[in-house]
Amino acid sequence: MNKTTIKDCNFNNKKVLIRVDFNVPLDKNLNITDDTRITAAIPTIKYILDKNPKKVILMSHLGRPDGKVKEELRLTPVAKRLEKLLGQKVLKLDDCIGSDVESKINSSGEKIIMLENLRFHAEEEKNDDNFAKSLAKLADVYVSDAFGTVHRAHASTAGITKYLPSAAGLLLEKEINYLGKTLESPARPFAVILGGAKVSDKIGVIENLLPKAQAILIGGGMAYTFLKANGINIGKSKLEADKMDLAKQLIDKAEKLNVKILLPVDHVITDSIDPVGQVKKVKDIPEGFIAVDIGDETIKIFENALKDAKTICWNGPLGISEIDAFANGTRSIGEFISKLKATTIIGGGDTAAAMSKFGLENKMTHISTGGGASLEYMEGKVLPGIAALTDKK
Repeated sequence: MNKTTIKDCNFNNKKVLIRVDFNVPLDKNLNITDDTRITAAIPTIKYILDKNPKKVILMSHLGRPDGKVKEELRLTPVAKRLEKLLGQKVLKLDDCIGSDVESKINSSGEKIIMLENLRFHAEEEKNDDNFAKSLAKLADVYVSDAFGTVHRAHASTAGITKYLPSAAGLLLEKEINYLGKTLESPARPFAVILGGAKVSDKIGVIENLLPKAQAILIGGGMAYTFLKANGINIGKSKLEADKMDLAKQLIDKAEKLNVKILLPVDHVITDSIDPVGQVKKVKDIPEGFIAVDIGDETIKIFENALKDAKTICWNGPLGISEIDAFANGTRSIGEFISKLKATTIIGGGDTAAAMSKFGLENKMTHISTGGGASLEYMEGKVLPGIAALTDKK
């Protein structure tokens, strides 16, 4: 990695501003329902605390307040959870910029300070230069550890690097190593598992990884556009009719490159998703039914294609995995690859949530913390929040 990391920095007696991703789900009583993103930032926070900084200042967004102060999107519950996880006091402020924030940082007895939701200011998402400058005034050095946001050029991810020396935190460094380095030259055989609802979300990933992969396994809603392009009846299943030609082209391209594209050969189907209606396992999908998961024979075919892989990259569930009746395919493949000796890389978002649901999150080599960011990285795109960081000397 050619970017400065926190291992290259001296934090002694410095104010350190860390961009974390504490965009966690909250229930209606503002209780955090999943603190994975908070726990993922702890190693970086602890590493810096051990280097005798003057202050550790944390900043994040939460939800989509659209530039307005929304009481239910304050970061107060996050600060409280962080206190418990770190076992020390966290001072939570009511804003993220301004003279009042500066004076509270400088006069407080607490070492760890949590700024208020960055997106209460519309300037954050606009990458406003003055807003970036105001954030930079709070500290001596900037650390980026919010992988889930680095695909956006915002003031707290890109703009701020113009005004402070910057470095990647441990989490960001890990993401770059796995999603960047490992996928640039994967140990072979290299297998890619793709699912989720839409082909359009995964076109870039397929095109980028096709020349490197030996097998691409396609499930989830996106599989049915490929099957329809192959002339197979898909009933009422998810279809992107405008992507059928592209699906056919990708199948042809894979054939020329001698890459196996594996599609479902049997399916779990239902006549109603919500509430769960009649559920069947079939080879051919009748009219009026929707495919909601891969079937047992497909699971066997997929496992056979994965058993000798040295690197496996997975983005997108293979069925509607949040509904138990339609989760068997995703669970079975997750459990199978968790026992292999392969490097297993899980793209963030729904796939990460599924691994967590099935208790597999500690059995994979790497689970990405960023949904959109991991997808763009797997497409081979340059992410602005990484490109903006200080280069290694």
